[in-house]
Amino acid sequence: MASMTRTRSGTIPSMETSGHQFRDNTLIVVFGASGDLAKKKTYPALFGLYSNGYLPKDVHIVGYARTKMDDEEYHKRTTGYIKNPNNDPEVAAKIEEFKKLSSYVSGNYDDSPSFQNLARHIEAIEKSYQSRGVNRLFYLALPPSVFVPVAKHVKECCYATNGTNRIIVEKPFGKDLDSCRELLSSLKQSWKEDETYRIDHYLGKEMVKNLLVLRFANVAMGAAWDKHSISNVQISFKEPFGTEGRGGYFDEFGIIRDILQNHLLQVLSILTMERPVSFASEDIRDEKVKVLRAIPPIKREDVLLGQYVGANGKPGYLDDDTVPKDSVCPTFAATTLWINNERWEGVPFILKAGKALNEAKVEIRMQFKDVTQGIFKDISRNELVIRIQPSEAVYLKLNAKTPGYAFRAIPTEMDLTYKRRFTDTKIPEAYEALILDAIKGDHSNFVRDDELDVAWKIFTPILHWIDGKQGPRPKPSPYPYGSRGPKELDGFIEKLGYRRAAEEYSWPTTNMSNL
Repeated sequence: MASMTRTRSGTIPSMETSGHQFRDNTLIVVFGASGDLAKKKTYPALFGLYSNGYLPKDVHIVGYARTKMDDEEYHKRTTGYIKNPNNDPEVAAKIEEFKKLSSYVSGNYDDSPSFQNLARHIEAIEKSYQSRGVNRLFYLALPPSVFVPVAKHVKECCYATNGTNRIIVEKPFGKDLDSCRELLSSLKQSWKEDETYRIDHYLGKEMVKNLLVLRFANVAMGAAWDKHSISNVQISFKEPFGTEGRGGYFDEFGIIRDILQNHLLQVLSILTMERPVSFASEDIRDEKVKVLRAIPPIKREDVLLGQYVGANGKPGYLDDDTVPKDSVCPTFAATTLWINNERWEGVPFILKAGKALNEAKVEIRMQFKDVTQGIFKDISRNELVIRIQPSEAVYLKLNAKTPGYAFRAIPTEMDLTYKRRFTDTKIPEAYEALILDAIKGDHSNFVRDDELDVAWKIFTPILHWIDGKQGPRPKPSPYPYGSRGPKELDGFIEKLGYRRAAEEYSWPTTNMSNL
């Protein structure tokens, strides 16, 4: 009897990329190869893809930086953050293989001879290819001050005329609307939009990518996803540590540029956009831009700023030797955004981010409106919580009858915690997912130029106010290291309609004897 083949359910034909996927004859150049970003994120991500068989056949990786170092030092740096906690011999063998497909070139970022030398190194590697067509992926793990000269010299000296070229650019994309437009314009003189991949690693996180399926593949979710059911939405980013001696960079950009204007706004756009025509990259990005255009610039009265001070044996922000002693740079910010469209009018979206807080967590919390009170009194609100990190989860807080003889309502939840539900699945790191998307030619999880422009329009007015370009700089409220944030935070979110959960609710388990 012939065996029956079970068709796979849940396929998404419109998500299949229409771009050109790099399958062979591929060379990846990592600029800034000696820097923190490359050694902590880029190279471990490339190794993850290599060890799982996702890099193109016979790929070669070239590191480029100003630092002069031999191959041994280069490989030590690029593999130092690859995890092998149990000293697994198979992983160790893969690391040795990975080293062999990588080489290093030292040079400057602002002169043609350095890039001509890099081009000769690339061409020597490509001579071994069986066919003529080549694929080159250039990854700029660099500070924004050198984006433009590097992009220009790469185009002039290292651009393949007999194949496909792509360039990945890291954030930040400017400091305000004008600087962003200037950067975009300069990059476009060398690179076309369809060759450019602006990376925001939050778009590669599993639970952010899951938002599209969660929203549009579930009728039950879609039916309540609007102003008629939802009272308020919070998107929160919490770090339990401060600047730790790296305050010089942070003080220049601040928490809003570092987290809210890019990471959290990207999450907001996917959470609130309309259903796209398909899951093709341009259809998704069209809808993201459309919803962002409906958000007016943030008003000063919709902003709460904070700066952490020493507590619990931990130093304050101003105790960091790299921070100016009179700095009023916020290390915490809560902002309220309003979306002026038919679906979301009147619903406050609260974006919160802070350093030196009480825990590490990134989550979306959608609180629904009160149930009609007639037969219930003081009953808890429903909440849909999507935990992006750590320990990815989706849980719906709802009310149920208490077990036993009593007839009363108690808040509980339907819980989808990934590590319990999908026990044999390893969730890839965000950078792995995004580099793979660039290899596939899929732009859907990268930031388009018009998306950047409209995002900066929303935040630039309050950033200029905080920077002191429109009068005196606002003074942030102090909050103790290890706390939830400024003492004004509870009042800030409660005035927007947020109601804290009943005291008897505890997650993940409820002890009935405490009720």
